[in-house]
Amino acid sequence: MADKLQIDREQKIPPDVLVLIPEEAARYYKMIPLAIDQNVLDVGLVDPGDVKAQEALNFLASRNGLVARVFKISEDDWSQFIKQYAGLKEEVGEALESLRKELAEEKIKLPEMAPKAGKAEEAPIIRMVETILKHGIESRASDIHIEPLMKKLRVRFRLDGVLQTVVILPVEIAPSVVARVKILSNLQIDETRRPQDGRFTTMADEREVDLRVAVLPTVRGEKVTMRILDPTIGLQTLPELGIVGRNLEVIERGIRKPFGMILMTGPTGSGKSTTIYGILQILNSESVNIVSLEDPVEYYVDGVNQSQIRPELGYTFANGLRQILRQDPNIIVVGEIRDAETAGLATQAALTGHLVLSTLHTNDAVGVIPRLINMGVEPYLIPSALNVALAQRLVKRLCPDCKKEIEAPEAIKKVILGAIDSMPEESRLKIKREEIKIYKAEGCPKCGHKGTRGRIAVFELLEMTPSLEEIIIAGPTESKIMAEAKRQGMITMFQDGIRKVLEGTIGFNELVQIVSIADEEPK
Repeated sequence: MADKLQIDREQKIPPDVLVLIPEEAARYYKMIPLAIDQNVLDVGLVDPGDVKAQEALNFLASRNGLVARVFKISEDDWSQFIKQYAGLKEEVGEALESLRKELAEEKIKLPEMAPKAGKAEEAPIIRMVETILKHGIESRASDIHIEPLMKKLRVRFRLDGVLQTVVILPVEIAPSVVARVKILSNLQIDETRRPQDGRFTTMADEREVDLRVAVLPTVRGEKVTMRILDPTIGLQTLPELGIVGRNLEVIERGIRKPFGMILMTGPTGSGKSTTIYGILQILNSESVNIVSLEDPVEYYVDGVNQSQIRPELGYTFANGLRQILRQDPNIIVVGEIRDAETAGLATQAALTGHLVLSTLHTNDAVGVIPRLINMGVEPYLIPSALNVALAQRLVKRLCPDCKKEIEAPEAIKKVILGAIDSMPEESRLKIKREEIKIYKAEGCPKCGHKGTRGRIAVFELLEMTPSLEEIIIAGPTESKIMAEAKRQGMITMFQDGIRKVLEGTIGFNELVQIVSIADEEPK
């Protein structure tokens, strides 16, 4: 039974609360976000018994790291509150407040200009695009989305992996905004029927930041997505990425070998490429020739010969790999092993004196070996070709300014102790079992009242050993490989996450949203 709530129809819902539930969902399910109390989102529902509305609400709340608390409201109250979406021009959190103000100032001038693509260089549009870019970079967004809808132009930032509406602009200026981005990216302004890809560089706090641009025609107009490639975020050392202790020792042993493969695995957006760039910072020197095949090139690295594949021109990972083997490389980076041909070529390269860094898609490090076999690599070649298999996921970091130490609830304490007890002896944490402390962040202005700021990865690394070689030759199964992984002291992603929970880097709730406790059960 939903709680009852005293409703004030004149109540102004904070914009950073309103954007937590998209207007389309609010109208379809007749719900409205009302307020945030710590990590609890208060939501008014016309029909709290609507199961589909409850499921949608729980998904939207959990996506933002919140728990929904439902209140029953009348349809008249809901009709009044829903009108507040019409004037939504706010950003998420106080950290982006200045963007709203600057864009509001620019909007006053809009009637003075003709909103045509040919007028893209009008000063208001130039400043508007610059302002969006500036605040996207300052807020450490990974992507900027500029999307024409039926009656508005929506700008969203992807912050810590979650898309959040930043500002709503008049849809009439969409062609001018898109044209300005095209000019910066050296794309064809008059081509609106086909997708276009480009790139440009801008300055932010006296440093160069690259932006990768993709323009996509939609039924409402052209949509622009810009990936922000900030070298201060993307080019980090392995410890900064979260690889420490035994994991760091394993990866360093693997890359010190003169040949073999280091394979990163995980879903899209789990930071695999960033880890490769972290390894390249160790390997990059004048004494070696490093050649990469990427799709696309994300960060420019001095000293690395980076090449972008072009499948539409027949320049694929497989074809490119054949070509770069003629470039006398010591180290080869293959952006992704997608097919049997690329897997076979990468394996042969690793066996013929090259260190190969690449990625593929499996659920965990243990699954790398069966995946290679499924892709046609002969099992007897894998022990000599594979040095290390690494799996990773990205977890939101707790805000360092508002996180506080608390005593772990009994249920969480039981999970933590179970993870610690199953760790290898040499990696086991020394803690007071009767008094386990974890950290929680309630939110503050510096993190936009989210309680998290940035992300860090959790890892697991499987190293090739003589025992693992015997298992592969005899006929590998995931259970046999996992048993060997435990014998060699592998820390699972969940266990690595528990260590980071106890250190206060991430929260327990943030961890279990990304890495399931069920993954720890014996296979």
